[in-house]
Amino acid sequence: MARNQEPLTQTPVIKFKEQDFYSLRDHCLKRGVLFEDKTFPADTYSIGLQLLRDKNHSNLSWMRPKDLLKGKLEPHFILEGASRFDIQQGDAGDCWFLAALGSLTQNPRHLQKILMDQSFSYQYAGIFLFRFWQCGQWVEVVIDDRLPVLNKEFLFVHPCNQQEFWPCLLEKAYAKFHGSYANLHYGHLPDALMDLSGGVVTDVHLHSSSSDLMMMVKTAAEAGSLMTCGTLAGPTSESTSMVNGLVSRHAYTVTGAEQIRYRRGWEYLIRLWNPWGKMEWSGPWSDGSPEWQETHDQRKSQLYENKDDGEFWMSCRDFQENFSCLFVCNQVPISLDHGNTLHERWSQVTFKNHIIPGNTAGKPQRQHVFSVPDCMESNNVIVSFNIKPQNVKAKDRTFPLKFKVFKVRPPFQHFGERLPSTFFSTFRIAEKGIVSETTRNLTECFSLSPGTYVVVISADREAVEFLLRIFLKMPDSDRYRTSGILNLLLI
Repeated sequence: MARNQEPLTQTPVIKFKEQDFYSLRDHCLKRGVLFEDKTFPADTYSIGLQLLRDKNHSNLSWMRPKDLLKGKLEPHFILEGASRFDIQQGDAGDCWFLAALGSLTQNPRHLQKILMDQSFSYQYAGIFLFRFWQCGQWVEVVIDDRLPVLNKEFLFVHPCNQQEFWPCLLEKAYAKFHGSYANLHYGHLPDALMDLSGGVVTDVHLHSSSSDLMMMVKTAAEAGSLMTCGTLAGPTSESTSMVNGLVSRHAYTVTGAEQIRYRRGWEYLIRLWNPWGKMEWSGPWSDGSPEWQETHDQRKSQLYENKDDGEFWMSCRDFQENFSCLFVCNQVPISLDHGNTLHERWSQVTFKNHIIPGNTAGKPQRQHVFSVPDCMESNNVIVSFNIKPQNVKAKDRTFPLKFKVFKVRPPFQHFGERLPSTFFSTFRIAEKGIVSETTRNLTECFSLSPGTYVVVISADREAVEFLLRIFLKMPDSDRYRTSGILNLLLI
């Protein structure tokens, strides 16, 4: 058992496909050539035939930004700061990734750790470097800057400013990280949030009152949380534009929340951004709506902008009726039951392991023991699993691991970290609460009494590499001690 309290800068960094950015760049600079990535070549394989169906392949080309601009303008990696308004989704159904990225842009310090310090002028060799989080490590992904273009149009993310290319290049690196652009075509919001931050994702239930929901979102925004949400599915499996301006089965970034004076009371609002860039909600509190004309709140000029930029306000009631999920991501959990919980402290226990399927002896595959301190609060333990993307196949529809949590009582408390099979026929499973699950990440919340517990893990499919993190909420009396406690470090 090991406590992991490493800050982001000390987290291990590994090189994807063993490519070292600096040696590759220096080699190109010495030879006077531009980098061409043989591990993610400029061909249809890197895109995936699924995304090229019904398209004329003969019109597909891969072009570098300098060639795209034809010498008339100079390309820039970032121009006047990185923002969500630099992003416009292309033909890939990767709104789940772009919505998470849009949220990340609101935290420039953390975004910079993903983008690095790069340019098209200083030591330019057609090579760029990005970082993603995977099973407790930051993974450096190297790409060349050849982008897929079809009929002289960007096939995937369109740069909103024709000279700014960080969103296109970051999307290409993420496609390489997952094997192809086609593998980004539909995904899960918690996966993208975790890949971009290494945090833990909380699934917020949308059945609270409007004022409570507004306070939850406002508190999380002020804490620097990443927040994304998704609309309900429409009549088909595809994302469809609706009469009210929303898109069905589509991911959005949550960018803020406020209460505003309206008529004789208060209206509770949530602000959202659409990765499509321009399609916006057209109902109450949308851009140009009569509600904005009628309010006399002094903050109206600070909150309201009538711009065709994909960002809009809507009431909490309309948000609850039209959206199916809301995810909040932080380096450690943040409770949003009653809004203001910024003084919570959590300890973190981390296990990294391989698990081999095949339970011929009828014994549990893996056991991990942890202790709960004297804390009687609800939702005081969070168990979070993260699976390597390479262990998940496109055909998989369920999480590849199964786990149970048991409380260890006499006479088994002296068995250490390996309990006999007789234990599991005697004791009951701990009660679990909120569950958030994808094919790569699983987070469950528990309300556990003080004592010793064991997590028992098994797998049904191929060998799986996983990271297990157990977050323990510390008692009030311990929350201001520094030893052995992970402070609420928000991204």
